[in-house]
Amino acid sequence: MKERPLVPIQELNRQREYMRLVREMDVRPQKYHIVTLGCQMNERDSETIAGMLAEMGMESAPVREEADLVLYNTCCVRENAENRALGNVIWLKELKRDKPDMVICVGGCMTQEKGMAERMKQLYPFINVIFGTHNMHRFPEYLYRALREQHPVVEVLDTDGEIAEGLPEKRNRDFSAFVNIMYGCNNFCSYCIVPYVRGRERSREPQAVIDECLRLVDSGVQEIMLLGQNVNSYRGGGKEFAELLYRLDKLGVPRIRFMTSHPKDISDELIAAYGELSHLMPQLHLPVQAGSDEILARMNRRYTREHYLELVRRLRSVRPDIGLTSDIIVGFPGETLEQFEQTMSLVETVRFDAAYTFIFSPRAGTKAASMPDDTPYEEKSRRIQRLIDLQQRISLETLEAQVGRKETVLVESVSARDADSVGGKTPRGHMVNLPGGKELIGTFVNVEITSAGRNTLRGRKI
Repeated sequence: MKERPLVPIQELNRQREYMRLVREMDVRPQKYHIVTLGCQMNERDSETIAGMLAEMGMESAPVREEADLVLYNTCCVRENAENRALGNVIWLKELKRDKPDMVICVGGCMTQEKGMAERMKQLYPFINVIFGTHNMHRFPEYLYRALREQHPVVEVLDTDGEIAEGLPEKRNRDFSAFVNIMYGCNNFCSYCIVPYVRGRERSREPQAVIDECLRLVDSGVQEIMLLGQNVNSYRGGGKEFAELLYRLDKLGVPRIRFMTSHPKDISDELIAAYGELSHLMPQLHLPVQAGSDEILARMNRRYTREHYLELVRRLRSVRPDIGLTSDIIVGFPGETLEQFEQTMSLVETVRFDAAYTFIFSPRAGTKAASMPDDTPYEEKSRRIQRLIDLQQRISLETLEAQVGRKETVLVESVSARDADSVGGKTPRGHMVNLPGGKELIGTFVNVEITSAGRNTLRGRKI
């Protein structure tokens, strides 16, 4: 894979100058609020945007109503995510009537869709800044122009983008961190819009990733999640991703996770790493999407049911306790009942810890959007409910099998339902609730699992 060039240091310095100019403006937003929709990649982008806003002298506001600047970092993987983003932007129009000086910005994957930026400019003239995924590093310049010139700034690039190293950041957590290792996707699954809005694959240099992780370890981070649309094709695929994991394992960070993996690109070296690396957690998100070879071929997934099942067998042979999760699409155009039953039997065979299930959502510009589809939506709804019921049963049985085990939990937050409890994850990725206060957040706690619910475990300190 051809490496993408870095954003020149001169350009990054120019953006830092715009940050300074905004910070020194007599009239500018004082508080910001970012709404992040979509995946962990978007969450990581929002941390960078927050870092730039902080450099511009702004503080975070807990709710939109208290902010002078509201930014939506959007998603468009499914139609409902796009509709949600547009609905929220329309709601801000009412808020801006009461606060006419409020600055509204929209970025992320939705704005990168063909024609979307111009459509938003016409339909929502109250938006001050619209930018795409490939030019996020130039957000300070766009904001400065919008504030100074008092008219909307809209700029979305059609190129695949460059890699911007060294941008400011404002991490959401002190004890865990997302780290991008690559951007974009070359797979062109027939249903997926990601290659069109995130561009072609481009990987960060290994040393840049290592240096970032070293800084995180030195700051006390306990868990690192490596991110990419397809981490297995890092630097062109093969053993390169596994080599990066081996290097990271030596840094001393207690827990390493990653997502997302494409089954067609899992290497022998990555499978071996699960049996050899002490800091690599026994958890893998491995989207299968369907259990029928015919549907997989029409999805352009480039693996078969048998190949996927063989990967599962090999992974469990080196790490028997590995927890597997997946994404599954129901109602792909032309899916027959027999083909759906093949998905059901695969789920029964693999026994995922959890699966994220979706009814097919056509995305304009993808090949699948023009495929004939004669299955009624009511039938698709019945099928997905059957799949959900099956996966819920398997998930519950998997969690019940954890009762009595002793696990080390990294505490992440106070329970939303019980102020006297906290929640955190086991190495396998299961959420455990246990008695405790916020002083435990960010620490490891030895726990005995005492009971299982539908989606979480209950435990006690030991």
